[in-house]
Amino acid sequence: MNATTSDTGSPAAQTRGPISELTLRAVIIGGLITLVFTAANVYLGLKVGLTFATSIPAAVISMAILRKFAGHTIQENNIVQTIASAAGTLSAIIFVLPGLVMIGWWSGFSYWETAFVCAIGGILGVMYSIPLRRALVTGSDLPYPEGVAAAEVLKVGDEQGSVEENKRGLAVIVGGALVSAGYGLLAAVRAVAGSVTSTFKFGAGGTMIGGSLSLALIGVGHLVGVAVGIAMLVGLAISYGVLLPMFTSEDIAAGGALDEIVPAMFSSDVRFVGAGAMAVAAIWTLLKIIGPIISGMKDALASSRARHDGQSVPLTERDIPFSIVVTTTLISMLPVGLLLWLFVKDSSITHHTTGLVLLSIIYVLLVGLVVAGICGYMAGLIGASNSPISGVGIIVVITAALLIKLVTGNEHETNATALVAYTLFTSAVVFGIATISNDNLQDLKTGQLVGATPWRQQFALIIGVLFGSAIIPPVLQLMLTGFGFVGMEGAGPDALAAPQAALLSSVAEGIFGNSLDWSRIGLGALIGAGIIVVDEILRRTTRFSLPPLAVGMGMYLPVALTLIVPIGAFIGFFYNRWADKHEDPEPIKRLGVLLATGLIVGESLFGVLNAGIIAAAGTSDPLALFGEDFAPIAQWLGVLVFAGAAAAMYRWVGKKATS
Repeated sequence: MNATTSDTGSPAAQTRGPISELTLRAVIIGGLITLVFTAANVYLGLKVGLTFATSIPAAVISMAILRKFAGHTIQENNIVQTIASAAGTLSAIIFVLPGLVMIGWWSGFSYWETAFVCAIGGILGVMYSIPLRRALVTGSDLPYPEGVAAAEVLKVGDEQGSVEENKRGLAVIVGGALVSAGYGLLAAVRAVAGSVTSTFKFGAGGTMIGGSLSLALIGVGHLVGVAVGIAMLVGLAISYGVLLPMFTSEDIAAGGALDEIVPAMFSSDVRFVGAGAMAVAAIWTLLKIIGPIISGMKDALASSRARHDGQSVPLTERDIPFSIVVTTTLISMLPVGLLLWLFVKDSSITHHTTGLVLLSIIYVLLVGLVVAGICGYMAGLIGASNSPISGVGIIVVITAALLIKLVTGNEHETNATALVAYTLFTSAVVFGIATISNDNLQDLKTGQLVGATPWRQQFALIIGVLFGSAIIPPVLQLMLTGFGFVGMEGAGPDALAAPQAALLSSVAEGIFGNSLDWSRIGLGALIGAGIIVVDEILRRTTRFSLPPLAVGMGMYLPVALTLIVPIGAFIGFFYNRWADKHEDPEPIKRLGVLLATGLIVGESLFGVLNAGIIAAAGTSDPLALFGEDFAPIAQWLGVLVFAGAAAAMYRWVGKKATS
């Protein structure tokens, strides 16, 4: 922003008088959207290990509602999307917390304990990212793709004569959501299959192929883009085309059952190779950005001192004061310590309470700051929804587990499960920091482009964190009651995979149980290093790339979930190429993004509703109208209906965009 910007906001605002920005109605609308989208994201994250960004759809919905009120402004709409964006980020805490149920430490999700973990981690994420704003937003040339996109949507909505475009965008989101939810309903009644998979012999071993018939995954693929889609295909080829056949060859040669060996080998061995690849990729990212972050921090502190000395600072450059940031951060260590003390005080490792709590407080305080910098920079590079937060999570769990193991000596020989649980609980706080710092800088980029006040946005995000923290515990409990999680005792056939939580739990269990096959992680590290080399060569010599963390994700996610995302990415790619042939392609592309978002929201919200029905009914398939004898027909119908629905929706949006 130009240093001469008026204190009333953007230059355009100077002719309009005082600007409505952080209003009660913006908080209420943003809060309601946050509650709904958080529930949807919890479901999607537990099912496939991915969450979706909610800023753009929240902006569209906000504009449609606020247009009915007098005096609405683009800055007020921005506050709504800032609050609602917490749904797309804080909900990623479910990548860690379900692990406590999977290992049998928790039998359910205590409301207040879960809510406070989310709230404290999220608030610290806001605090840690505030000093980074000048370095990574206003003082850098990072693209912030989602922040820029959200700003463009807000600008379009603020222009006169754009009512029809807003109505069209909202119609596309609703249409996509209805179709996606409709397919989810058909799958729930067993009229169509929810997924198709097949295990077969491949070379000397065996492997699997298949796909989840999920329109939400088509939407995810559209949003992440073709580069990530190709990278996931590469990871899938490595795991299912090379590693799995190689690892299973000996057992299959000994006469083992193919259908049992292949899935078990993937869970016990192949995914740890993927973990190693992701860990190396995350470390590489840290090494690349540590220099810019340090220099940016120095600039932020210098600016704070200048304001303290009485120099004039435009309203659009004012953050929450640095003294409040530091005070809040330090005071937050008290509830962090209290939560950790309560967690460990009645456990079998209570005699290590003092050492563990002090270690964890220092760990959260220092590592949280590093993680905030990494994740904020990632958001600037590839967007908040595309940022490999899970890769950061792997590093957090490994480093926390190794430090806890060092402090507690031989305790892991008798109380390994308790130490695993404590590691996951500590990591959950840091994970909250990671997710919110990743989102906060993206929102601040949007705010910069629309003339918003940073401190109001930062305060709004804290409100969003509190809304998200309030809804995450009951939704988690609903998912547990309705579906359960794969790997936990009593999990049924429809149990949610919760792939990230399962992976992080397994890593911690392997470290404390001395059962972690470091050779598998080492192999993954070598593969990751090779992918990094290839990616660097591609970036320097061509216009292409091979995101290493996306390759790692393709290596450890189940094939049924992985395969559909690249398909969605290619659909989005060809849709955008078709849009480029028109005179004004951007509105057409924007409708494609909104359709993808609608597909995700519809299936996710139906999943939440279905979980509630299952929990109330007490059976795993309360909506099933068709029996097992119909399953072969349901598979063929599923493929046809799924493909037809996806094609029809994109064709409908294409016509709507050009009409």
